Amino acid sequence: MRNPFQGMNAVIYKEIIHIREDSAAIFFALLIPILQMTILGFGIDTNIRQIKTVIFDDNNKKESREFVNRLRNSDTYNIVKYVSSDQEMNEAIIGAQARVGIKIPWDYSDRLLKGETAQVMVLIDGSDSSVAGQAINVSTAVGLDESLKRVLAVGQALPVEVRPKVLFNPDSRSPNFFLPGLMAVLLLSVTTFLTAFAIVREKEKGTLEQLFVTPVKPMGLLLGKILPYLGIGFTELCIILLALVTIFKVPIHGSVILLLVLSIPYLFVSLSFGTLISTKARSQAEAMQMAFLTFLPSIFFSGYIFPRETMPLPFYIISMFVPATYFINITRGIILRGAGIRHLWFDGLMLVIMGSLLFFAAARRFQKKVVAT
Repeated sequence: MRNPFQGMNAVIYKEIIHIREDSAAIFFALLIPILQMTILGFGIDTNIRQIKTVIFDDNNKKESREFVNRLRNSDTYNIVKYVSSDQEMNEAIIGAQARVGIKIPWDYSDRLLKGETAQVMVLIDGSDSSVAGQAINVSTAVGLDESLKRVLAVGQALPVEVRPKVLFNPDSRSPNFFLPGLMAVLLLSVTTFLTAFAIVREKEKGTLEQLFVTPVKPMGLLLGKILPYLGIGFTELCIILLALVTIFKVPIHGSVILLLVLSIPYLFVSLSFGTLISTKARSQAEAMQMAFLTFLPSIFFSGYIFPRETMPLPFYIISMFVPATYFINITRGIILRGAGIRHLWFDGLMLVIMGSLLFFAAARRFQKKVVAT
């Protein structure tokens, strides 16, 4: 019986020698993702705070000053300036000196003391939707809280009391949400580029064609090329997890062993895809362009930034064919929610299926090259 993996050990040994000779590239492959993770982890905060705000207090009495203090204490508004006219407030927003302008009318205190409704105008710069949304929510909440205080002051009980409780990330820390998803993107960039560039580089040198005339079988050649880089990708994963816990203080609520095991199919998917790219690309520049095609879907269609549930149906269907979709479910499930295998088996199965299909597609292309040779 013919062994389809014949020559695999020899190819692995050969690839390890190549890796040792190109140690600088491997060093940067391991260092750059950690550097990116550090910059993005510390530099990006998805919680909107300290929005630059101008105040036009046309009332300037005790009640209006109390309302302004409540806005300031919310940590959402950073009051940078007090203005004395509507035009001055509008100019501050138009000139980007502030994102929010709040006008308290002259009769604010009188209306409150009479038990009437007092209105406060909030002008919001809508050029940044996330900032605008947060400004609207907090200003509405402060106004509602002020109203409830005055209702309760006369002894009237609230008909409905809502007590929200945030699970898994109660402090709303950005690294807790952001970094588990970033793992998928970083691992994709490392593994896909490593395999695509390594094989294309050999193709450019002519050494890959020399392997085609040896007794090495296509499956053995392919696995021999992939497995050393699988070890590098797994090492990168362990470094990222260590940084996640020690540097960014992100607690892992689930099983680390399960996370490592379910990461192997994702690494295999990325490596197989990089190998498939290398069978098509004729140069390293072409391989880079083709590899970059995987990044945008992995970022925008995987649920990493935008919830998949809000996508139009055609794009939601596309997201089902993006491997990062399933790996982000795994990382956030295990790290944030403490999910187990009974919650994540489908994601792991989809990665195994995708990896197998990509591997056999790459092996088929290698088989055609062997026959042509």
